[in-house]
Amino acid sequence: MNPSKQAENYDKIASHWASDNFNLENGIEQHKRALQFSQNKESAIDVGCGSSGRIIEILLNDGFSVEGLDLSSEMLNIAQQKHPDVKFHHADICKWDFPKKYDFISAWDSVWHAPLEEQAKILKKLCDALTPNGVLIYTSGAVDEPGDGSNEFLGQLLYHAAIGIPAILEIINECNCICRHLENDDWPNRHLYLVIQKKDA
Repeated sequence: MNPSKQAENYDKIASHWASDNFNLENGIEQHKRALQFSQNKESAIDVGCGSSGRIIEILLNDGFSVEGLDLSSEMLNIAQQKHPDVKFHHADICKWDFPKKYDFISAWDSVWHAPLEEQAKILKKLCDALTPNGVLIYTSGAVDEPGDGSNEFLGQLLYHAAIGIPAILEIINECNCICRHLENDDWPNRHLYLVIQKKDA
């Protein structure tokens, strides 16, 4: 699915993640685990930040200067209302270039919406945007082989893609990073999260 069309679909349901119908604890314990590896707490960015603000909040509380990125304008409108002092970028991660290096990057349940053919490039881009010892928390499908598909959620068709665990680990190594944690955290659902750290040199 074209990323712009995906963003349009998310625009129509953006309020869900900011409502009482969404579990704001989703991903928080995993972020706390990832933050234990963080040595520097200056700059952070939430890639595919959405509208809930929960990840931005935990990063702010940990002392980071935080930015957000999303392609859905409605998601960003809600996010900006919750955190008016945070800098938000309205952009497509497939085309967007990070303006600087970050000590912590969250890509939680977000970049897997990008086209399959863009997935490897996005992961490389995320790893390359880390400072030395910087940490990335990244989610994907817990699958062995590349694949993609779509499912309906709240009346909107949402696309997902994954390059597979072996390819993810290979890219991490190529980008001078280390996998600190890998877990299928919602078994039997195939939800994979990784804590990735840039080597010091």
